[in-house]
Amino acid sequence: MSLTRAERTIIVSMWSKISTQTDAIGTETLERLFSCYPQAKTYFPHFDLHTGSAQLRAHGSKVVAAVGDAVKSIDNVASALSKLSELHAYVLRVDPVNFKFLSHCLLVTLASHFPADFTADAHAAWDKFLSIVSSVLTEKYR
Repeated sequence: MSLTRAERTIIVSMWSKISTQTDAIGTETLERLFSCYPQAKTYFPHFDLHTGSAQLRAHGSKVVAAVGDAVKSIDNVASALSKLSELHAYVLRVDPVNFKFLSHCLLVTLASHFPADFTADAHAAWDKFLSIVSSVLTEKYR
């Protein structure tokens, strides 16, 4: 699967807005994840998962920063996320379905933060892009 030129433009354009709110977007995305998919909490037994906790904010920021790395390397997402893929597969052993759950929660968060920008085309582009990211993050499981 690859992105069209139009989809790349949408992703990069929206990223310029998202990148100014990584802390808020990341935190809200994780809060949605843990609320909608509580089984994901099992990977964070040492975290304070209360709304707005410092650990949640810090990890949310890291998650969105990783998405930013993928955006910056939009033509080579696999290379940009290779180490993260290895970490999640070999060390953390995260169930691959959680990447799909996280992607869904990020889509909802983006739609709520940027309603004017999150058109049907933007939704489709981000969904496709996050599917690529999820695929890269799970490729070490194979």
